[in-house]
Amino acid sequence: MSDTPFRGTTVAFNQYALTIIGVSGSGKSSLALQMMSLGCRLVSDDYTVLKKSGDALIASAPSSIKGKIEVHGIGILAAKTIDEAKVIGIIDLDLTETQRLPLLCYKTIDGIAIRLFHKIEGCHFPAALLQYIKSYGDNQDHM
Repeated sequence: MSDTPFRGTTVAFNQYALTIIGVSGSGKSSLALQMMSLGCRLVSDDYTVLKKSGDALIASAPSSIKGKIEVHGIGILAAKTIDEAKVIGIIDLDLTETQRLPLLCYKTIDGIAIRLFHKIEGCHFPAALLQYIKSYGDNQDHM
């Protein structure tokens, strides 16, 4: 992968990002908006440019959609953004997690294993994802 758009919405807190994937209408932008209301910033909505940098994936927005997020029923809204961030997790909204304490899963993109999360039914999901980002730097050994 070389600076090519990846189908997904990405939000970040400080320098760490989560990319949300799923079929059209699965709630990628909705989850991003919930996380933004908790203090995250938008990196990119709907398409994210992923660039390999050493052993990391760096997310950024295509210039044509930077600073914009589409909200069903409202339209295109402006959003505060972060130019780029290290992807530390992928959230797949097409799969629902049913285990209370699931095994760690990973998705490999361009040779880099990224922590994979499935959708959780519950209002705590955005807050739990934000806490994962906040604790990432302190707990990399077991994440």
